[in-house]
Amino acid sequence: RQQEWKSSVSTHPKMPPCNFVPEKYESYPYEHMRKIREQNISPSLRTYYKKPLLLHQGHMQWLFDYEGRRYLDLFAGIVTVSVGHCHPKVTMATQKQLARLWHTTNIYMHPSIQEYAEKLTSLFPDPLKVVYLTNSGSEANDLAMFMARIYTRNFDIITLRGAYHGGSPYTLGLTSIGLYKHGVANGFGCSTTMLPDVFRGPWGGSRCRDSPVQTVRQCSCLEGVCHANSQYIEQFKDTLNTSVPKRIAGFIAEPIQGVSGAVQYPRSFLKEAYQLVRERGGVCISDEVQTGFGRTGSHFWGFQTHDVIPDIVTLAKGIGNGFPMAAVIATKEIASSLAQNLHFNTFGGNPLACVVGTAVLDAIEEDGLQKNSEDVGTYMLLELAKLRDKFEIVGDVRGKGLMIGVEMVTDKDSRHPLPAEDINQIWEDCKDMGVLIGRGGLYSQTFRIKPPMCITKKDVDFAVEVFNTALQRHMERAA
Repeated sequence: RQQEWKSSVSTHPKMPPCNFVPEKYESYPYEHMRKIREQNISPSLRTYYKKPLLLHQGHMQWLFDYEGRRYLDLFAGIVTVSVGHCHPKVTMATQKQLARLWHTTNIYMHPSIQEYAEKLTSLFPDPLKVVYLTNSGSEANDLAMFMARIYTRNFDIITLRGAYHGGSPYTLGLTSIGLYKHGVANGFGCSTTMLPDVFRGPWGGSRCRDSPVQTVRQCSCLEGVCHANSQYIEQFKDTLNTSVPKRIAGFIAEPIQGVSGAVQYPRSFLKEAYQLVRERGGVCISDEVQTGFGRTGSHFWGFQTHDVIPDIVTLAKGIGNGFPMAAVIATKEIASSLAQNLHFNTFGGNPLACVVGTAVLDAIEEDGLQKNSEDVGTYMLLELAKLRDKFEIVGDVRGKGLMIGVEMVTDKDSRHPLPAEDINQIWEDCKDMGVLIGRGGLYSQTFRIKPPMCITKKDVDFAVEVFNTALQRHMERAA
């Protein structure tokens, strides 16, 4: 048995070829870089891995470290590199604009903001046609909260447990993951409600979610009636009846939770929740910071997969392929409420950002990246589901398009999170074999796979083989 194990995993899976040659690294030596990191960069900015990576260059789905080692990037700078590292089209457009005009201010017009606003809003259904450009997702969600409160003249906002909506003092009230909470007052006027998680929550089964892969739990649903959804909606009503006033400002949710580990709700949950919120005078906010721009495959925006139209949508991350930009999209009425007084953003919508944003939209369309997300993402989900069936510690595989979560457990019956030291070892093994993946979930028990949308099925085969090898090694260590 021991020999069998050795022959099956002693060799590294073979990485797909890449004809890109990175430049020679010419900055400080690794140890000097590490020393600067420890002495001069805030310790709150933590690094991944026992020996942190020193990355030097990127090309599409690939990253290269200071020694020229190549990695398949399945985390995309935390779901941010949408069209590929240093995508030639985006790079070229940015270089041209750098030589023309970096910055002016919103008190003047410049071509790129109008061009971009027209292009971006054309991708939204009516009445979502007005954009306010900002610099980060936290800033966008902060502004969305502000707009909801000004427009409705109400104050309370409901959010789902497990949500991540930003780290600014205002949005920390919406973010409902203990790891991000500091011991200071935050969240005044923010109430959380039960997360409708059909894998880890009290209800849910094998027919509840919009994913090629369902949970292994048995479903108590009947034809056309989702029992789990009814129970979670009852919990939502309970929150409305006990924790907030009769009139509320709004409700915010990600179409698929990101930091929480690609958690999906029952199919009709958001639709029913939106209706309940609107009955209370609130607006519905869709946080598309991670799900937007074709990542879910079947639709360009995550909210479309739930058959809803929000009142406000927030965008960031993939919007600029790594360039710091974000946006709030709203109806004309809601956007007008902000114009009662002055609200100004120095860098939001500057010429450079708008050119980058336009080039990203062009690249998504020209490279067929929404379709690629659907095809390659579905293929990857089905391949990962085979590993779930093979290994007792792979509890759940879920997601849509290239927004994927793999939740690790001690066993499928208890669904207890796999201990951190076990997950760390699997994670480190994947990195050592050339695959970078993220982590998430309330206990950091879920591997997050959200690569640049240009990855191929050959990349998936390699990544799944690496993950399989890492899991086999873990089982051998445990034995």
